[in-house]
Amino acid sequence: MKSLLKYLNEYKKESVLAPLFKMLEASFELFVPLVMAVLIDYGIGGSQFEGFDSYESYLDGHYGNMYIVLRMGLYLVILGVIGLICSITAQYFAAKAAVGFSKRLRQAMFSHIQKLSYEKLDQAGTSTLITRMTSDINQVQNGVNMFLRLFLRSPFIVVGAVIMAFYVDAKAALVFAVAIPLLSLVVFAIVFANIPLYRKVQDGLDKVLLSVRENLNGIRVIRAFHKEADEIEAFDKKNQELTRIQLFAGRVSALLNPVTYVIINIALVFLLNQSALRVDIGSLSQGEVVALVNYMAQILVELVKLANLIVTLTKALACAVRIQTVMELPEGMEEESDINTSSQNVQKIKENEESDECVKFDHVGFTYRGGKGEVLTEMDFSVKKGEIVGIIGGTGSGKSTLVQLIPRFYDVTRGEVLVDGRNVKDYEIDTLRKKIGIVPQKAALFKGTIRDNLLFGDPDGAEETLWEALETAQAKEFVEKKEGGLDAEVEQGGRNFSGGQKQRLCIARALVRRPEILILDDSSSALDYATDAALRTALKGLSYRPTVWIVSQRTASIQHADKIVVLDDGEIAGMGTHDELLASCKVYQEIYDSQYQEGGR
Repeated sequence: MKSLLKYLNEYKKESVLAPLFKMLEASFELFVPLVMAVLIDYGIGGSQFEGFDSYESYLDGHYGNMYIVLRMGLYLVILGVIGLICSITAQYFAAKAAVGFSKRLRQAMFSHIQKLSYEKLDQAGTSTLITRMTSDINQVQNGVNMFLRLFLRSPFIVVGAVIMAFYVDAKAALVFAVAIPLLSLVVFAIVFANIPLYRKVQDGLDKVLLSVRENLNGIRVIRAFHKEADEIEAFDKKNQELTRIQLFAGRVSALLNPVTYVIINIALVFLLNQSALRVDIGSLSQGEVVALVNYMAQILVELVKLANLIVTLTKALACAVRIQTVMELPEGMEEESDINTSSQNVQKIKENEESDECVKFDHVGFTYRGGKGEVLTEMDFSVKKGEIVGIIGGTGSGKSTLVQLIPRFYDVTRGEVLVDGRNVKDYEIDTLRKKIGIVPQKAALFKGTIRDNLLFGDPDGAEETLWEALETAQAKEFVEKKEGGLDAEVEQGGRNFSGGQKQRLCIARALVRRPEILILDDSSSALDYATDAALRTALKGLSYRPTVWIVSQRTASIQHADKIVVLDDGEIAGMGTHDELLASCKVYQEIYDSQYQEGGR
């Protein structure tokens, strides 16, 4: 939590003024019972007021009393108005600080998440990150707001009320010395009993939210397999468990008010009984009794507020810890702090850059975090500049993992991946990825316009460049037909485009930056054979001749590639041209036959 407080630095003034004005409000509130005591004793009761030698010194009897009533009433109004102004001012500063804090924290967290490596994103989990960005930050914001408003005010009122009670009458106030510790014991016992319960509630809420997110993401699969009833039943179980925990926590919390009110009322009964006897003998006035009762009521209210504040702060602190775990995840990939710049190494890099070798996998092995075995084993091959490389294999053979090592989305666990003769770890991440255009398996478009989405590839891309990329990606025709052309609207997730259209727009986006290396990770799976063939032909005709990596499960998409790498269970099962692999690679033969045998196409 301490490391998160730096996001409050911009709101130091508000963080000081909010509790300060709350203390002022509390101070004025403590004077109200004393004014009421004077009003009752001297205004209504008719006792001699110390401010006058006699009623006749100002007006005669009745009007003298009325003057005191009006004067004390005016004091009450003044105290109320000043207290209201202080309260509103404190609320304003507290809200400004809390909302500003959550804004800066949310911005920092979003920026941090954007810089996380794939490995760290896998480690955290998407649903966890969404919960931290929304629910958890809201809870922390609420905790900061309540802390600034009540953390000093409530203890100040409790202590101040006890002091004022002893000021009114020390003997009668002894009941406070017994009631306050007892009240505090009950309040904090219930609060601390609830803390672990609320943690269980948050854990249960996480499970429910995870279930909802999984169902929303997989709604098509659930319906395809007619599993709605099973999912509803599973959700009901999690929801009922959450409800059970919440009800139990609620029942414990519900004890707070009745128990505290019983203690207060017993204390009030004792106070009124003893005070009545003393009023009867004249050692205590009626106004002083009312003041003591009011101070007792103030203490009760503030203790309940303090208990609720502690519950809120407990939730906020728990959420802050969850946020902190995300913020502590290392950003990006570790970059070499001191690349060897010796003349020998510089000469070697220069020789490699002048060679025609674009990408080389040098005895590469890779294991996912927490994995028991290697996903890729002994990847050892190179690709020349301008070549078209096909990657094919069965589901789970490691095709996508292989190409994700080139832009260094993941780090190899052994061996080296070299781009232009340099280990990818020796590049600055920004420099490396500017060389590469990648189209992932899942076509992802953002809400906005077609132009906005294409400019992701290059923010400075000219309109001519955008249309050229669209033409190469076989998307120019349908974009021209859209109302607005490049400025046609793209809905969230590109849901107003077909699967093939989304894939072609994503390919165009990658082409806008004119990359040296273009990776198409199964990004033409929704295209028909004719469009797929036209796309491959257009890629071959690009003037800047990028090295193209095509990951596919269709042999038709890669059979004209200069080199085809066949993967089987994370190992290279074969490498060569289409004809060479048909003659020598059993895995490739099986894939080809399954797609081209009679009725298999």
